[in-house]
Amino acid sequence: MAKIQIKYVILPILFIAVIFSSCSIKYGFTTVNLPTDVKTYSVAYFPNRSKLINPTLSQQLTESLKEKLQKQTSLNETEESGDLEYSGTITNYEVRPVSIQKGDLAAQNRLTITISLKFTNNIEHEQDFERNFSAFADYESTAILSDVEEDLVTEILDKILEDIFNATVANW
Repeated sequence: MAKIQIKYVILPILFIAVIFSSCSIKYGFTTVNLPTDVKTYSVAYFPNRSKLINPTLSQQLTESLKEKLQKQTSLNETEESGDLEYSGTITNYEVRPVSIQKGDLAAQNRLTITISLKFTNNIEHEQDFERNFSAFADYESTAILSDVEEDLVTEILDKILEDIFNATVANW
């Protein structure tokens, strides 16, 4: 009798485990919604025109945008004149104190990056736009910017690139 009960319990569990482990459906919030005519993208170099210059920011932004489009779409990159064209400048890179404490001392500082983006959809020009994208990250005022800057810039660029992606190809 015990063998029969085990069979009725174990077999359905194994069956369900096999079914769920073989499913490879991806669920996500970002859906790329592009016309079938759109096949390529081009990303121009983003020069840094801000007062405070991070020497690697332009290259990091440009390459990170290319990488995001490559990984999250089926579009092919072209040097120029893509069906979707991204260009612009870094207009702001600044540090400001936030969370002021007693004695007018800042508990935290905020690094803010602003990008001016020109997006051109050469298939559907009604989707063209020029817009600013901005994001920030806070860090302890006791930290030296150069010690935390790399991680902060990566965090901020991730936010900005997600916003750019959503505004241009995800139609959010």
